[in-house]
Amino acid sequence: MKPPAGILARLRRSLGLRLVALFLVLATAITFIFLAGMQRALSGGWSSVARPLVADYVDRLAAELGSPPDPARAAALVQRLPLSIRIEGPTVQFDSNPGRTAWQRRHDTTGDPDQHDGAWWLLTRVSADGHRISFGLGDAAWRQGPRSIGWLTLGLLLALTAGAYLYVRRLFKPIDDIRAGVRRYGEGDFARAIPLRRMDELGELAAQVNQMAQRLRQMLDAKRALLLAISHELRSPLTRARLNAELVAESEPRDALLRDLAEMRDLITDLLESERLSAGHAALQPEPTDVGALARELLAERFAGAGVQLHIDAELPELQVDRTRLRLMVRNLLDNALRHGRCAAQPPELRLASVGSNVEIVVRDFGPGVPDEQLARLAEPFHRGDPARQRSTGGVGLGLYLCRLVALAHGGSFALRNASPGLLVTVLLPA
Repeated sequence: MKPPAGILARLRRSLGLRLVALFLVLATAITFIFLAGMQRALSGGWSSVARPLVADYVDRLAAELGSPPDPARAAALVQRLPLSIRIEGPTVQFDSNPGRTAWQRRHDTTGDPDQHDGAWWLLTRVSADGHRISFGLGDAAWRQGPRSIGWLTLGLLLALTAGAYLYVRRLFKPIDDIRAGVRRYGEGDFARAIPLRRMDELGELAAQVNQMAQRLRQMLDAKRALLLAISHELRSPLTRARLNAELVAESEPRDALLRDLAEMRDLITDLLESERLSAGHAALQPEPTDVGALARELLAERFAGAGVQLHIDAELPELQVDRTRLRLMVRNLLDNALRHGRCAAQPPELRLASVGSNVEIVVRDFGPGVPDEQLARLAEPFHRGDPARQRSTGGVGLGLYLCRLVALAHGGSFALRNASPGLLVTVLLPA
């Protein structure tokens, strides 16, 4: 019988379980080897020393019973000694333990009076008048002793195994700490270091991972500070360049220059916002917000003539969110839908639905969509993998990236999928 697949999967993933399984295999192998060796040694001693003595004693007991065997003497022997006696013959039928089961009452079929075929009887003798006398162990308490010892041994082995498992779990506790710490570091949380429980090999590994995390944090902080400094420094000359361009006489080159300057301004603004949101929830300023009212206000101010279809559930809960960042996210999602669905016959849709105490924001365009292999990277910064989303369509490739950052900073989720036709973006914001 094969073990369940789930147990095998857990064994493959858990080093502690494999060590306990190895301990069990070793303990079982040692037990079998010891018992086999002892049985071999005892069987040799039984054949050469004990068996002749027992056989001589049984001959004396059979002679004491007489011929034909006397049931009274047999009963007296059973009372005096821890024996069981059974007599079968032409004139005498006696059994000191008549309540035995059928398999224990089988006759000897070996042909050897000193052999038996059951676990009850030890030796058998045939008297001169044809009576068959079988001798066995008769003390019930003694017969139950090995079984009790077996259960006790099994209980001790299980207790030892449980103790070994707990000790192994204690030994590998730092691995759980390291796993949790690496998960935090991967999510950008460097505030809590991995605890150092002891200074063995695993403790040294935890300390080295902490040092690596601190170096990574310093590198990320330096990169972020450099990016923020460059973005801030670029704003001033960019503003002066735009003012100078405004003073130039109206012409097509002037309009193109103003568009490029506006694109650079948007790029710097999005870069600064993405760096702020990289701090997660700490960058937010949450306040009670009616998401439905915010969507209506945004459509009236910025997308009045775009024909966006708005669908809002009647019972939409109020959320504690950063109103400015949420407005930015919805605006970017609608800009993206209008940009890439402008040639579609149907305008984009904005749906606000209640999912328990949470709010689900769904934006769908009816454009060409994107290849499935590009969906996983579509919300990455500066990614334009699909030909339908090239620079000629506008944008700097940070819109969906900022939307994802806003959703994650609020503890929500961000998902993209092809809706055939078009692209569907789903954001779930928790209460």
